[in-house]
Amino acid sequence: MPEYRRGILYAVVAYVIWGLFPAYWPLLKPATAVEILAHRMVWALLAVVAVLAVRRHWAWFRELARQPRKLGLLTLAAILIAANWGTYIYAVNIGHVVEAALGYFINPLVNVLFGVVLFRERLRRWQWVAVGLGAVAVIVLALAYGEPPWLALILAFSFGFYSVIKKGVNIGADESLAVETLVLFLPALGYLALLEFQGDGTFTDYGVGHALLLVGAGVVTAVPLLCFGAAAIRVPLSAMGLLQYIAPILQFLYGVLVNRETMPPARWAGFAIVWLALAVYTWDGIRAGRTARQERRAAEAARAAVGS
Repeated sequence: MPEYRRGILYAVVAYVIWGLFPAYWPLLKPATAVEILAHRMVWALLAVVAVLAVRRHWAWFRELARQPRKLGLLTLAAILIAANWGTYIYAVNIGHVVEAALGYFINPLVNVLFGVVLFRERLRRWQWVAVGLGAVAVIVLALAYGEPPWLALILAFSFGFYSVIKKGVNIGADESLAVETLVLFLPALGYLALLEFQGDGTFTDYGVGHALLLVGAGVVTAVPLLCFGAAAIRVPLSAMGLLQYIAPILQFLYGVLVNRETMPPARWAGFAIVWLALAVYTWDGIRAGRTARQERRAAEAARAAVGS
């Protein structure tokens, strides 16, 4: 199988698993969102360590240990991704799957905004239109919900900041996940031990099936991230940008069709504006990419003509 097609397959697997997360977390009840998060941290580390052990891929750790700045950034990334995971689990388990999906719909627009504010990137006209539409959508949804969609905004901005930090660190997905879960491992393990000591934990009280589902929280965390890392090195960013909408679309459909969450006309209007913003953003990215390729071919042709 060509590397590009293999990369597309990895990306689709990652985004489909993420899209089906709303069906998994309710299976872990009566565990609370915080207990599920702690299990997710502990078992994700063990899953990633197993992958690294199979690959015998440890040399990177010694080099990273000599770079305190990167370690500090990865610690901050771990805190942000823990906040993101915890918020998502909480949103799903209280029946706000649609609002959680909204967070990942608007995340690309938040990333564009961060590019302007933090990296002084210059936006094209249609990118500004997309960001403006996203802001309008948030206002419409705030009016529809009676308050700002806080869960969606926390998810979008925490993952946006997480992406900014990961861009600065620039290490592989499995290495990064190993360090992030290692940072979170002891606090998570300590919390789980305290729960069990107090008799409030659910790991040993609800049968083998429940315990295995809690262990599986780490596996379903690690697998899509590893698939995403494998896809990112094989698939152009433009294609990854289109594929990323698989997850929130599946989450949205689950919230509406399975959870039967209420969607009054005002919320549909807000989501319609979000989707319009994403359509404008995606179209502009495709158009800009095509223009850049044409200019590159023209430049190469001109150099070839001069050389002959």
